[in-house]
Amino acid sequence: MRIKKRILIYVCSTVIGITAITFLLIYILFYSYREQSFRKQQQNKIRYTVQLIQKYREQSAEISSILDEQDINDFYDEKLLVYDKEKDLIFSSLDSLEIPSARSILHSLSPAQQSVFSDERHYDVLGAYIESNRQVYYAIIKAYDAFGYDKLSYLRNVLIVLFIVFSLLVILVSLYISGKISRPIALLADNIQHYDFSSNNEPLSVKTSTYEIEHLTERFNELVRRTNEAFAFQKRTIDHISHQLKTPIAVLVSELERISRAADNEVIKQELDHQVVKAQSLGNIITVLLEISKVEAGQQLKKYNTRIDEMIYDIIGELNIIYPDFNFHIKYTPQELNEKRLEVSVNPLLVKQAFQNLLSNCIIYSSENKGSIEIDASQTGLLKIHLSNKGAIISDAEQKMLFRHFFRGENSRGQAGYGLGLVLTQKILAANNADVSYTNRDEENSFVVSFKS
Repeated sequence: MRIKKRILIYVCSTVIGITAITFLLIYILFYSYREQSFRKQQQNKIRYTVQLIQKYREQSAEISSILDEQDINDFYDEKLLVYDKEKDLIFSSLDSLEIPSARSILHSLSPAQQSVFSDERHYDVLGAYIESNRQVYYAIIKAYDAFGYDKLSYLRNVLIVLFIVFSLLVILVSLYISGKISRPIALLADNIQHYDFSSNNEPLSVKTSTYEIEHLTERFNELVRRTNEAFAFQKRTIDHISHQLKTPIAVLVSELERISRAADNEVIKQELDHQVVKAQSLGNIITVLLEISKVEAGQQLKKYNTRIDEMIYDIIGELNIIYPDFNFHIKYTPQELNEKRLEVSVNPLLVKQAFQNLLSNCIIYSSENKGSIEIDASQTGLLKIHLSNKGAIISDAEQKMLFRHFFRGENSRGQAGYGLGLVLTQKILAANNADVSYTNRDEENSFVVSFKS
């Protein structure tokens, strides 16, 4: 069912239902008021008649005539019976109206039960026990409240007409409101239906002042953005793989070329054993890529206590095979420290890949054949690794783009690469409760990796 029809049905049924119940309650209350008011009039009439009987007992016939004339003026149809304390009839109005239940009502009246009410085909019947001037009387009056029923009938007709008119107004207003509410939803649905996910469209926009529609539009745009990022990440997979496998393959090729020039079979065998280990690192790279995909998917990583300085020494040893002329100067702050501070809980495969990216960049973009590494464990609960080299610094504008996919600064001209290494490094470190930042001073570039325990 369309939301417009659903809103129309809900609003109309609710408002019209409440109105019907309200009008019915008004009618019932007025009906009860008419009954109580009329019975009060009957009681007053009985008391007044009893007083006249006491005052003019000898002129009862004339009194009956006078009272009947009064009845004609007060009500259209009425019968009054008055009994003495022995329950003998002492007065009966001249009206021909009969009271079939008079005897049973009279029998029910007593000092303990001084009034009895009943209905007989729209007639109100009232029995009353009355004490006047130390005399006891019983009275039964039956009357038709023509004036009260006329007002009740008029009220009923007015309420029916008002209900019909109000219901029509509610339906018309509900049509307008449901159309106004559903219009932006229908427009949003139509825009989504015609949205081209295959192209890089502008964010979806719907003109509306409704917060929920704006929120839904924002969530849709957020979903599209994340979907596009997922597609982009899928497209970048090959670039990621090529970027990450380039260094270990280069190392492997370089070593195999060196081995091919060796003449001693024993040396060749030993070197091949070493290259088997190097080739296994390619498998580790694949594992790294799989772990990165887990990070992208929000899965938890397996972490182990790892000596960061030992990991850095291993990476430097592997890089020296390709860049034998480049040297790293490593220092510790403070010089004498508790080795436990060098241990952090990380995923070693991923963190090793992150440092390999940073150290490779340190070599590639350095203007000298040397770089410096400072391992700072001076602060409790914080381990900082400063990687520095001399070279062209990165401008303030480029620093804002440094950790974005495919961004390459001016200093990277003439260098091979895809602009993915720092992006992967940042994601890896973030997944291991660490962060990376960049600073520069006096033509010296520095990347600082901070591990929090």
